[in-house]
Amino acid sequence: MTEDTIHVVMLPWSAFGHLIPFFKLSIALAKAGVHVSYISTPKNIQRLPKIPSSLSHLIDFVEIPLPSLNEDLLPEGAEATMDIPFDKIQYLEQAYDKLKNPVKQLVSNWLPNWIICDYNPHWIVDIAQEFHINLIYYSVVSAATLAFLGPPSNMNGRFSPDSLTLPPKWMTFPSSVAYNRTEAVAFSKYVHQNNASEVSGIERLVKVIDAAKSIICCSCYEIEGEYLNLYKKLVGKPVIPIGLLPVEMPQRGLLDGLGSVTGLRTAIFQWLDKQATKSVVFVGIGSECKLSKEQVFEIAYGLEDSKLSFLWGLRKTNWAYNDEDFLPIGFSERSCDRGLVCMGWIPQQEILAHSSIGGSLFHSGWGSTIEALQFENKLVVLPFNVDQPLNARLLVDKGLAIEVKRNEDGTFTRYEIAKSLRQAMVLEEGKELRTKTREAVGIVGNLKLHQDHYIAAFVQFLKDGIRKAI
Repeated sequence: MTEDTIHVVMLPWSAFGHLIPFFKLSIALAKAGVHVSYISTPKNIQRLPKIPSSLSHLIDFVEIPLPSLNEDLLPEGAEATMDIPFDKIQYLEQAYDKLKNPVKQLVSNWLPNWIICDYNPHWIVDIAQEFHINLIYYSVVSAATLAFLGPPSNMNGRFSPDSLTLPPKWMTFPSSVAYNRTEAVAFSKYVHQNNASEVSGIERLVKVIDAAKSIICCSCYEIEGEYLNLYKKLVGKPVIPIGLLPVEMPQRGLLDGLGSVTGLRTAIFQWLDKQATKSVVFVGIGSECKLSKEQVFEIAYGLEDSKLSFLWGLRKTNWAYNDEDFLPIGFSERSCDRGLVCMGWIPQQEILAHSSIGGSLFHSGWGSTIEALQFENKLVVLPFNVDQPLNARLLVDKGLAIEVKRNEDGTFTRYEIAKSLRQAMVLEEGKELRTKTREAVGIVGNLKLHQDHYIAAFVQFLKDGIRKAI
């Protein structure tokens, strides 16, 4: 590493909805000549995609073993939120906080130019201040979500259910970005609950934002301009969109991440190769969402009633004794001529890039939204928690998604699943959605725009910050 090379430390939270965006940013920065030290635990790093050989000299994976807790609190080998039930995440946070001292030792040895951190490691603020290192908060959620949450000064007392069901008063332009009542109750409970780590998620976020020199987010003005401009005014510090970090066209077998099974991979792509162009719906509700039996069955019946071809990546849960118990009796036999169900991990990016995939039924996580839009997938959104409902409302506002209607109690039906899928994929009512999706590809999939404009501007910000510090 030469003297004028920028050295950045990446510190993501141990959830793959965070680890992957930090990895993608690492790749983008390395392409611009920035040296990146990416810190996480051994098992998490092993499950990340491979670093391209042309960038391996600029990206260092730095493994720190996750401190152990009582086996009853945090099972051995559990290093990410996807490894544990929701109620165990508080203990993962407790173990994660114990990374403070080894991270401090690394930072004191390296003295990097910048630290780019997630919301969770609130303790990195003290480390950065001790060694006079500039801190950047990297938000992996949409700019619309940030604007909805508002400035840090408003956060601690704001999140009652009643305050969450309408766009906040500072959102003066037309917007549907808000929670419904059921979602609002769940989110309010989530942010205010006490946990074993003794520091709430909101307290962590507020401390990091307050200390950060700037906030970066995976967004662009072409999609979220009004929300980016609003959030800048709300926080009173630089808010830098780093683009949407679209992937280059995936080559089969190169994006293993999270492990893979060769036989399953072969079966998936042999099946996809036989399907008509843009005819298949990909169904993926994310690695963090644990679906109930009723939810899985309603999705299954909805897929069946839609009469569309589908590929379903279904995560195993603890309520089924074997693979057969996951699905309604006879479902596999009735749908085998037009559907494929895959249990466990699948190569999602490669699947979404396949020419036969034309739509996605998914949870509206921000990273998955970008991946699906990049490859012209019509979006049918079924949000569950945290930022997903806000993303869903944003996408519907932009004409880029159809949201599955739910009952007042939060449940959904097979009828609404089938109706939404058919509208997005084949019915006349979905024509405008399909047109807007094609138009969005020119923005979301524009590699030159995101790397040469947004990332280049961010790298210039890093350089200018170093000069000011000298």
